[in-house]
Amino acid sequence: MQKKAVVTGGLGFIGSNLIELLIKKNFFVINIDKINYASNIYYLKNVKKKNNYKFYKSDICNKKMLSMILKKYKPNVLFNLAAETHVDRSISNPQDFVRSNIIGVYNILECIKRYIKIRKNFRMIHVSTDEVYGDIKGMKKSKEGDKYKPSSPYSASKASADHLINAYVRTYNLPIIISNCCNNFGPNQFPEKFIPKTIFNIITNKNIPIYGRGKNQREWIYVEDHSRALIKLFKKGKIGESYNIGTGFVINNLKLVQKIIKIFKSNFDKKKQKIKIEFVKDRPGHDFKYALDSNKIRKKLGWKHLYSFNKALIKTIEWYLKNPKFYSTKQRRKFDKRLGLIND
Repeated sequence: MQKKAVVTGGLGFIGSNLIELLIKKNFFVINIDKINYASNIYYLKNVKKKNNYKFYKSDICNKKMLSMILKKYKPNVLFNLAAETHVDRSISNPQDFVRSNIIGVYNILECIKRYIKIRKNFRMIHVSTDEVYGDIKGMKKSKEGDKYKPSSPYSASKASADHLINAYVRTYNLPIIISNCCNNFGPNQFPEKFIPKTIFNIITNKNIPIYGRGKNQREWIYVEDHSRALIKLFKKGKIGESYNIGTGFVINNLKLVQKIIKIFKSNFDKKKQKIKIEFVKDRPGHDFKYALDSNKIRKKLGWKHLYSFNKALIKTIEWYLKNPKFYSTKQRRKFDKRLGLIND
């Protein structure tokens, strides 16, 4: 029997990539997205006419709509990727993050509390972040169960949602699994994010902004590997548990930009253009390093990432070069105002 999946935030970066993979695996997918600045119908241009795909323009704060969708389609799983995720925006406007990332999750939990009375063998996969663990020192890696120490309004809102979910799992026996993933990159990513921002600035011959001196370190994963991990959690994850999802590839921002420039020049730059890096004022509360211990999902569920960083980065650059409409002139004017800025 065909599995049915609800994906909230399915017009976002990770959600759209997850939907494409679910469609390939013959899931019937119901996509719920309110369509905000980070949403783009271009992401799913290849699946919108599929018979096993349905889209609803709605907000996860709309409890009535969400309940209707659950009752009508009776899905086997709900992947919650609806969230405000841009750290810089959370600093300038935290209210939206509280609404979507905390109140929105509360609404989903309340709907599921009623839904599981009529639907057995259901589970929800809630997508959280490595940022809830906060800054780490030296060679340490964050493990499931480590104390949360969020530093930004964004990570605090995600940590709040995780705590609320764990409380509902314990109090109401809701069938939910939490994933905490490192930084994603790949096709379709919103241009305010670090890697596409760097690629776009190279393509458009603009300086590449880097916070501080570029020493902050992050762990990176190709979005397709993350999507496969989420499906693995649906199939094999243990209800009530959290799973870190990472690759072990950690690099500081300056070295990452230098690597992108090197790959671009070696593979795509026939004109040998000059590329300049611009160090900009650091953002408030900027954590120095995130890194995850992902042994649990590897050893207990058998997941592993398939793409090396360099291979995935080449695929990503190729995609942006082949999809210039994704970064149209009109969009570019809007995005450029925010690239490297937090206080506009």
